[in-house]
Amino acid sequence: MTAAEDITSLDEIRDLLKVLPQADEEAAEVALARQAQLTKPAGSLGRLEELAVWLATWQGRNPPSVERPYTAVFAGNHGIAAKGVSAYPAEVTAQMVQNFIEGGAAVNQLCSLANADLRVYEMALEEPTGDISEGPAMSEIDCCHAMAYGMMAVETGIDVLALGEMGIGNTTAAAALCHGLFGGEAADWVGPGTGVDDARLAAKVALVEKAVELHRDALGDPLQVLCRLGGRELAAIAGAVLAARMARTPVVLDGYAATAAAAVLYAIDPASLDHCLVSHVSAEPGHKRLLARLGKRAVVDLGMRLGEASGAMIAVLLLKAAVACHNGMATFAEAGVSGPGDSA
Repeated sequence: MTAAEDITSLDEIRDLLKVLPQADEEAAEVALARQAQLTKPAGSLGRLEELAVWLATWQGRNPPSVERPYTAVFAGNHGIAAKGVSAYPAEVTAQMVQNFIEGGAAVNQLCSLANADLRVYEMALEEPTGDISEGPAMSEIDCCHAMAYGMMAVETGIDVLALGEMGIGNTTAAAALCHGLFGGEAADWVGPGTGVDDARLAAKVALVEKAVELHRDALGDPLQVLCRLGGRELAAIAGAVLAARMARTPVVLDGYAATAAAAVLYAIDPASLDHCLVSHVSAEPGHKRLLARLGKRAVVDLGMRLGEASGAMIAVLLLKAAVACHNGMATFAEAGVSGPGDSA
């Protein structure tokens, strides 16, 4: 695999997407066979069974484990925030990063509960990306650097990688990405974000529509869409998703912004997100539409819209539950319990 620090062009990203490792079908078969032997009716643990097999498949081993979950939160600022698309000012991004560092955010509490390492990656917060309604968010080289930065977050030995973001204005960028990648109307993808009123929401829709129209010449190339309409933290998430696939590390995506970032890779190759689980259905209306477009079923729907990998960590806790049952339950033979079809 090309070292992340050596990535200098989008063509190198495209080359990596041509050689993606595939699922470990042997590990999947072993995990499925174990599920069939556990002391329960087939399918009675619902999606917990599916989650355990998914982990084994992408970790390439049975039993799967969630002993070392790793949470990466990428933070970046957006030039479009100056147009009033958020209920909060842009300086909140840096303030929340400090809150993460001091342990005061929701994700800190959830990482502690899951015994997960948390790393926050600040991405030139003093230099917002370009205003996407007036020009490109990033140059190609800036986008490559951001993706490479995200790739370097994938450390060896991680059981599962949870990805989240922080950035005032990034639901606008996420909506623009989805509109640019998958079409429809701008209003299909735009939501209230941090809680804007109806007037700001209408302005947000208009800005996304303007941005996508401005960059219409780039819409045939998903990576150029990322450069033009995305953001540094979104590019970093896309890079982390790609590097995790190369390392055969399962990924848990947070909400709308994180899923939109990963969707850039899907638009190039739909199989590129097979190793990714979407943690929850965001209250942002565009997220449900995006999940349908990606063919992804989120783990939970709790009406969350916080970001910062909070939903991803809820899913990691459920992965721990899935693994505990998969690995710790007795088989029918071990417990001396009659299995299905056994005569009395």
